[in-house]
Amino acid sequence: MKSCPVGCDAPLETTNHALPEGALLRCTKCGQLLSQCTEARYWQSMEEFDAPQGTLPSERSLASRFRRSKKFLDQIARLLDKSPGEIKLLDVGCSSGAFLADAVKMGFRAEGVEPAAAPVATAQAAGLNVRQGLLQDIGYADGQFDAITLLEVIEHLQDPHSLLQECRRILRPGGILLVGTGNAASWTFAAEGARWEYLSIAGHGGHVSFYNPQSLGTLAQRSGFSVAAVRTRGVRFCEKSDCSKPVYRLAKIAGESLNFLAAALDKGHDMAVYLRRD
Repeated sequence: MKSCPVGCDAPLETTNHALPEGALLRCTKCGQLLSQCTEARYWQSMEEFDAPQGTLPSERSLASRFRRSKKFLDQIARLLDKSPGEIKLLDVGCSSGAFLADAVKMGFRAEGVEPAAAPVATAQAAGLNVRQGLLQDIGYADGQFDAITLLEVIEHLQDPHSLLQECRRILRPGGILLVGTGNAASWTFAAEGARWEYLSIAGHGGHVSFYNPQSLGTLAQRSGFSVAAVRTRGVRFCEKSDCSKPVYRLAKIAGESLNFLAAALDKGHDMAVYLRRD
């Protein structure tokens, strides 16, 4: 990536956040952070997603994952002022259908699209309506959906503008696009820097572009959306692999004590931005 994916006509500067792929780059206008990984390394890391399990949660985490999905879906329903049964939703990059299944469970008229064949087969075997391919190649009709979700997708993209334009085309006027990604303006990144696990392409295949509320808002505006709501959550001061168990437990307690304030100030590391089609 040689320029800001948000579309800023501004130079990139080298930061002091050193990753194995090289130091992160920062857009001097919007603050977007970019990995310097090679194209070959990017595609190698993306191979992890073409697996039957996909993003299906473990049995232990099913309840917590559903609670998280429900928060997203409840907010979409509130912003649209519609009941779930009135909302036609598309989950883009749905993998094996974990979030999609939660939406169907809540009564949404939901379907998905996913480029990787193996998780698509898993989702279809579970009875979910999922198509294989890139969104731009599916050929959905104009204004077909009330809501679209992009959860852990946008950080993989070199050209997010094209995807958001396609989302805008197939959304009805006033429709909602939910973008879920990491927050590079979070207290977690401020504390951990390059040690923040979200930046690791070895741990999170394809993560090469890191947003903050400002850069995502700028991208939204350039793509024909306005920001309806921003929600962030989570504060962490160290990763498990970086410190002893007692230190990690104390840091975890400290982070949890700041969750409410971080959410109020948009400083949590998990970011959900709800965009409205203008």
